[in-house]
Amino acid sequence: MDRCFTGTVRNELLAFSPDGGLLVFSVMPGGGWGARMNASPLPTPTMFTGLIEHLGTVSAIAHDGGGCTLTIADSAPILTDCHVGDSIAVNGACLTATAFDAEEHGGWFTVWLANETLERTDLGERQVGDQVNLERAMGAHVRFGGHFVQAHVDTTATLVDRTPDGDSLRLLFQLPEPTPSRPSLLPYLIPKGYVAIDGTSLTITSVDDAQRAFGVMLIKHTQEKITLSKKRIGAKVNIEVDMVGKFVEKSVRAALAGGGSDGVRAMIEKVVEEVLAKKGLV
Repeated sequence: MDRCFTGTVRNELLAFSPDGGLLVFSVMPGGGWGARMNASPLPTPTMFTGLIEHLGTVSAIAHDGGGCTLTIADSAPILTDCHVGDSIAVNGACLTATAFDAEEHGGWFTVWLANETLERTDLGERQVGDQVNLERAMGAHVRFGGHFVQAHVDTTATLVDRTPDGDSLRLLFQLPEPTPSRPSLLPYLIPKGYVAIDGTSLTITSVDDAQRAFGVMLIKHTQEKITLSKKRIGAKVNIEVDMVGKFVEKSVRAALAGGGSDGVRAMIEKVVEEVLAKKGLV
């Protein structure tokens, strides 16, 4: 069964079948996972894979006090099944198509950017003529690639180094200093883990906590398909960390505080008991 994992709810992992049925995996009291099938069709949450489908071109920008409207042209390949109201990830930000024409100007669509989006992403810096990464929201019936991407940008990072490595390209990024309203994202970044940069699912090659930096590598094929390889040192990029790490952290914190499910708490207690036993304290 092709399926789309959509995240956790109350320590449960959800998977949608092609017909909209819901398969629910739950943490069991003794550890591990149990499963049950809910055959009732449910609306599929908006999800992306981080595999960029097409490069569009910003053709118009209209600002007002509430935000701005972007018109993105040269987008026909992703508009074949488009409807007003559909979600499209633009440079990794999930936006709503407010109008479109699949033929004029190579196919164009418009999206509205609220001030929150402009402040949290790099989209407010885009200019007419800039290319942007585009991906349609995935359906539950398609093969899943990349990783679980919500297209909810966490922050921006700065490109600080570009180093060729044969046909590949190594890129190094630095995160901003953490603030009370935006804590550090470094706990969610691990070598060989996932990160979405400008909406592209990439594997992390290095992490330097002291410098708030992390690196990725782009193979030649990827360089040709996304905008990231064209960015210069000092450019900003949109960052979304792996949401699975956020769910795990929240579950563990809840269990340690006395909340959460009995299953997660039992697993934590088991780990603590094993550590104490190894140290000869029990």
